[in-house]
Amino acid sequence: MSERSAKHSTFVIEKNYKHSPARVFAAWAGQAAKASWFPKADEFDFRVGGREFNRGGPPGGPVYIFDACYQEIVQNSRIVYSYTLDVEDKRMSVSVTTVEFESVEDGTRLIYTEQGVFLDGLDTPEQREHGTNVMLDRLGEVLDSQ
Repeated sequence: MSERSAKHSTFVIEKNYKHSPARVFAAWAGQAAKASWFPKADEFDFRVGGREFNRGGPPGGPVYIFDACYQEIVQNSRIVYSYTLDVEDKRMSVSVTTVEFESVEDGTRLIYTEQGVFLDGLDTPEQREHGTNVMLDRLGEVLDSQ
C-alpha cells in the first residue's frame, strides 16, 4: 500500500469576459452550453441539490470521474458546488468551489475559488489551478466565438 497524504489548498482565479454576467452564467447553467468548454456531462441537473457527473479521459488513458453536487445557485451571481475527482478507482481530491459573476464596466469579472484536499499525491493544487486556468480560458474563447 502506498503512503497516504492529504494536502489542503485554496486557490483563486479571476478572469474578465467581454460579456454580461447573464451570458457568462448561462455558459455554466445549460448542459449544451457547458459542454462546449468543459467535458460533456453524462448527467446534468443544474439546481440546488442537483448533480453533474461525467466519466471520461484520453483515448487509451485513465478514466477520470467528476461527481459534483450543486450547493447554492444565485441566478447570474453565484454558483457553489462540491465535487470529487477520481482516477479509475482512486479518489484524487475533494473540493468546494465558488464561482462568482460580478458586473464590471466591460462585462463580467468571474472569480473562481476552489478549496480542496488533494489525496495521496494523485493530483496537486498547482496542477488543478493550471488546468482550471486552461478551462476558464476556453470558456472565454467559446463566449467570444458565439
